[in-house]
Amino acid sequence: MRDAVIVEAVRTPVGKGKPNGALHDIHPVDLFAHSLRAVVERSGIDPALIDDVIGGCVTQVDEQAYNITRSALLAAGYPESVPGTTIDRQCGSSQQAVHFAAQGVLSGAYDIVVAGGVESMGREPMGSNIRDGSPWSPALAQRYPDGLVPQGISAELIASRWNLSRTQLDEFALRSHEKAAAATQGGQFAKQFVTLPELAADEGIRPGGTLDRLGSLKPAYYNDAWAQRFPEIGWNITAANASQISDGSAAVLITTSEKAKELGLTPIARLHSFAVVGDDPLLMLTAIIPATAKVLARSGLSLDDIGVFEVNEAFASVVLAWAHETGADLDRVNVHGGALAIGHPLGASGARILTTMLGAMADRGARYGLQTMCEAGGLSNAMVLERL
Repeated sequence: MRDAVIVEAVRTPVGKGKPNGALHDIHPVDLFAHSLRAVVERSGIDPALIDDVIGGCVTQVDEQAYNITRSALLAAGYPESVPGTTIDRQCGSSQQAVHFAAQGVLSGAYDIVVAGGVESMGREPMGSNIRDGSPWSPALAQRYPDGLVPQGISAELIASRWNLSRTQLDEFALRSHEKAAAATQGGQFAKQFVTLPELAADEGIRPGGTLDRLGSLKPAYYNDAWAQRFPEIGWNITAANASQISDGSAAVLITTSEKAKELGLTPIARLHSFAVVGDDPLLMLTAIIPATAKVLARSGLSLDDIGVFEVNEAFASVVLAWAHETGADLDRVNVHGGALAIGHPLGASGARILTTMLGAMADRGARYGLQTMCEAGGLSNAMVLERL
């Protein structure tokens, strides 16, 4: 019976997605190429053996348009015979790329695949691929006559529904920075990194914050119109307890155990189970709750079997609501910090989180890890890894 295993996973350090960010001057094609090149070099395989490259990218416009994955693999020096495609499942794009790659390997359509993603949010700002009202069709508007909302408003609605206070959200954010700083100082991230002259460590990590300092920040999404429509909102989402705008890329090499043995490669983890779900597009970010239940049911595992969780920190309210509903132990969640501290380069985040989880599983001796991500439109991917 075929399986799908990870034999290598790499990521760039995550830069601030701003004009003064360390990675801003790197073209996004070349930023992705850094990870694609490194995942092959570290594995030692002949890149001509790769059956496909599947990349995630959200803002596919201008420099990130024209199938950026194909452009990046050519920039990385892969043979012209290697194909590539770019997918968009919003924030979960590169996690979905991993799912598709593993499913292709399991089916026998592929023997060796690279999955990953990229986003240069400083060069191609979020939403720059959308003209005024362009995704809002008449039929969609008819189904949701009151209109849907931006993710920040969804995060506020989640905070209100789960009675999450500003203090709880800010405390979670502080812990994320503390854990990411400790992982950086302890060298846990160094072995994952693609060497870049421009940046040696994640640029957004800020240890030493205080509740008083975070409490002085103004709500990021308040305006009178939203306040009138949603009087229940407490306006507790700020720049500190929301994920950072970031630049980065990541790549994962996936094959079968049999092929790995043939090539002299050592599998790191088995891709055990997958799930993808849809949920309420108004709350938008809650699909991680049913996705977690679905992937556990498919895996035959319980919550207690999972040694490490990675739940993308799009907003602190999202992870805390998930923990409340699932009963997961927060001491096993994002143990090396999350997107509040490390950053959230949209199309790269799924593969970045996967790379981080592999390191956390090894550090903690965890047999199983579970990763899930909220995605715009009320979507979520979830998967279980088994460490080998």
